[in-house]
Amino acid sequence: MPHYDYDVIIVGGGPAGMTAGLYAGRGRFKTLLLEKLITGGQVMTTDHVDNYPGFPEGVAGFELSQRMRDQAERFGVEIRSAEVTALKPGNPYHTIVLEGGEEIIGRAVIIASGAQPRRAGFPGEAEFTGKGVGYCATCDGALYRDETIAVVGGGDTALQDAVFLTRFAQKVYLIHRRDQFRGARLYQEKVFANDKIQVLFDTVVTRIMGDKNVTGIQIKNLKTGQESELAVTGVFVFVGIQPITGWLSPGLLEQDEFGFIRTDANMATNIPGIFAAGDVRVKLLRQITTAVGDGAVAAFAAEKYLEEQH
Repeated sequence: MPHYDYDVIIVGGGPAGMTAGLYAGRGRFKTLLLEKLITGGQVMTTDHVDNYPGFPEGVAGFELSQRMRDQAERFGVEIRSAEVTALKPGNPYHTIVLEGGEEIIGRAVIIASGAQPRRAGFPGEAEFTGKGVGYCATCDGALYRDETIAVVGGGDTALQDAVFLTRFAQKVYLIHRRDQFRGARLYQEKVFANDKIQVLFDTVVTRIMGDKNVTGIQIKNLKTGQESELAVTGVFVFVGIQPITGWLSPGLLEQDEFGFIRTDANMATNIPGIFAAGDVRVKLLRQITTAVGDGAVAAFAAEKYLEEQH
């Protein structure tokens, strides 16, 4: 048989990748986990997680991520900081290409590269990213102490982070294009109960204004057509996510119109021996709990696949 370096190679170190590593390592398979930034994924940008089972008082995102990493490493998973630039399927093994050209061969691959915030696309967003426009409240919230800021979006993340930002900001405008939020009722109740938050329904941002940094936004009411300006020094954008799949060759794996990877119930892609788990795949709910479940299933399916290859 041809040479291979690892039984299982996992791309991505969020909850899905970490759980897949835990299960693969525990199954005594030689496992490598590759993460280009820091392990934990989007959990690392979450101040407080209150819907993960086993933590009745909630848990800090950083702590939960670190516990997952410690557990995976306890079962022998090798975790390496490296950026993956390509996947080359083969028969029987698959090759992962790293930045710089290094190639690593695995008998099975689990893609858990996750997702990232989607850009809204209004004028000024790209220009002022990092200069008042942000996508991570826990990363940047403390920069806006006693200032007035805006949050754009209506899902769970927008609602949670609007409340979180009131720890620092004097006032938070919560701007949503529809007439009601999509986020969970619990988060909606917290928003409406917070007197630092002013909700603007049926409203869109038409432009972000500023000099070196953000100084304000132009908004438009979709029902009345009225346009106005708000003086803000920060804008946090939460309008959905997009999969981190740009490193995959176009057409290599079956994906939906948004780029999320299609899998079956066992996390298998259209190529034997390649699996996907977590936020990167097509699914109804993207939460830490579902990512963990995906990771466990993907690792178990990979184990069954490897056993059948002997």
